[in-house]
Amino acid sequence: MWAEPLYTAEEMQAAEETHDGPMIELMERAGSAAAEAVLRRHPEARSVAVWCGTGSNGGDGFVVARRLHEAGKTVEIVLVGDEGKVAGDPAENLERARKLKIPLAEPGGGGVAVDALFGTGFSGKPRDNAARTIEDLNGLGVPIVSVDVPSGVDASTGQVVGAAVKADATVTFHGRKVGLVVAPGRFHAGEVDVADIGLRPGRTRHEYVTQGILEEVPRRGPGDNKYSAGSVLIVGGSTGKTGAPCLTAEAALRAGAGIVTVCVPASLNVVFEQRLLEVMSRPCEDEDGVMTMDAADAIIEAAEKATAVAIGPGIGRTDAVRALIGYLLDRLDKPIVLDADGLWAVAGHLDWIFSRDAPTVLTPHAGELARLLGRDSSAVSARRLNAVQTGADDVGAVVLLKGADTLVASPGRGALVCDLGNPGLATAGTGDVLTGIVAAFLSKGMGAKVGAAAAAAAGGEAARLAGETHGTAGMIASDVVEALSPALSR
Repeated sequence: MWAEPLYTAEEMQAAEETHDGPMIELMERAGSAAAEAVLRRHPEARSVAVWCGTGSNGGDGFVVARRLHEAGKTVEIVLVGDEGKVAGDPAENLERARKLKIPLAEPGGGGVAVDALFGTGFSGKPRDNAARTIEDLNGLGVPIVSVDVPSGVDASTGQVVGAAVKADATVTFHGRKVGLVVAPGRFHAGEVDVADIGLRPGRTRHEYVTQGILEEVPRRGPGDNKYSAGSVLIVGGSTGKTGAPCLTAEAALRAGAGIVTVCVPASLNVVFEQRLLEVMSRPCEDEDGVMTMDAADAIIEAAEKATAVAIGPGIGRTDAVRALIGYLLDRLDKPIVLDADGLWAVAGHLDWIFSRDAPTVLTPHAGELARLLGRDSSAVSARRLNAVQTGADDVGAVVLLKGADTLVASPGRGALVCDLGNPGLATAGTGDVLTGIVAAFLSKGMGAKVGAAAAAAAGGEAARLAGETHGTAGMIASDVVEALSPALSR
């Protein structure tokens, strides 16, 4: 399997309700798993402060405190809230901790802190007192291990609308939560351990993509020729932006396409002829280095043998380009990847995509998706899951929202979340590389959603290999292109 369940708070609650035994058993297993993680990660720590709320997450924390005490650590509980509000199973576990004479202490102290304040049930903005507590916890200057979800992070969306714990590690139970892998929540989670607490797997709307998705990518076989291996057409390039379609074309080839053609401005064709040795170029009508509507016939002719088309890398931003892209979206009955300036062209014209029958994949970053949806880019970054799903529903196509967590959504369905890769991808041109990989996978017959998610995974794995060779500090897009074939050959 190449995907794991990715739980919202509601889906996690439903999974817990399938448990046949008493719920305190789950609390015991969860707290014990978290304590084991603290011991494994910080064996040298002599003292631990366990910060507990009054609800179920605090109940897990009381178990953590007891288990660490039994392991010989000096433990104190920082109870945030009125002890009289602790009820049910949490109260039982607090009583067990008190019987071991584990003290209740004021904030401060401890070589390691455990965050067991809110858990998966939290959403919205912490109240003032809770926010101050979170800030105090973050200000301790010691490693923090969060129990299930860092307090202040919405487990179901990854949203952070106020103070939130910045954990070095998070021990989550049964399965990953959406908020641990979707930004901005992912940036608060640190390293994530998933602990099995004995629940049956459940169905979830969203899924976490693993490296196994690369096994779904068709490889060249002994009976393939250059066309059956995948034929990609790339439409792009303009004065000052010749590098973008070159990166897209080279990435498509390294991702396994058998043949790649670029339709580029005629006045710039010599640039592409010199740069792209293995790629055919088709000069198209242009004006001052930007293609015009007169390029349409040549592009449509070039697309006849293509099994997928990428439109947009470096194509420019003029009224003529917008008209050309609208015409191509209407006339080309092929899978299309739309990126960069191509996304600029369709802003305000989403019906051009919605009316298409053939698969379409849009690959925006937060700013580009904000333009398509008529939102501010900061709003998209704050609510990435909502934004990508809204985008897919509004355009009637697959939307791949780029970022440290790449989200792939299709209309009316959940999202696939891929976080493979490294910070080296934060450089110009890697988006063009991703477009080429998506186009290559579509040209091989992969479905739009799975193909897009597999492309994100391939790019991430290539970045990992490139980082081993070049390091990530100065990684460039062509390093990722170079590593694509090794990544897909493993």
